[in-house]
Amino acid sequence: MHDDYVLIPAAPAVDDYRRLRVATGLSAKSAEAAARGLPNTLFGVRLEWQGQVVGMGRLIGDNGCFYQVVDIAVDPTHQGKGLGKRIVAALVDWITANVPETGYVSLIADGPAHALYAQFGFVPTAPASVGMALKRQSRSALD
Repeated sequence: MHDDYVLIPAAPAVDDYRRLRVATGLSAKSAEAAARGLPNTLFGVRLEWQGQVVGMGRLIGDNGCFYQVVDIAVDPTHQGKGLGKRIVAALVDWITANVPETGYVSLIADGPAHALYAQFGFVPTAPASVGMALKRQSRSALD
């Protein structure tokens, strides 16, 4: 039931962040990386159920020209209830109210998530532009 879920306008704590990323198939992040990155969230939400964080989403960027929607995740045991849509809606509401008209808002959609984002006006950028990532190797792999 939707009333059992509370949307809180704040980024999750490090442990919740790390747990949700792994539980939803996103890449794992170290405690150090999460502790450094989360305070730099421009706007974030966490979704709680019975006091436990079961969903999250964040907006990061330079707060002027460029913004990126990241970390949209809902614990698998709570999926299929429209909670991801609720998280994205909160981020888009903040974007609408706070991002300059010329601000560029982007995201990388994993798997079928593009259908969720399309409901909020996000469109594929290819072929005009293609999302790319730098795949880093651990130091031990370089030795």
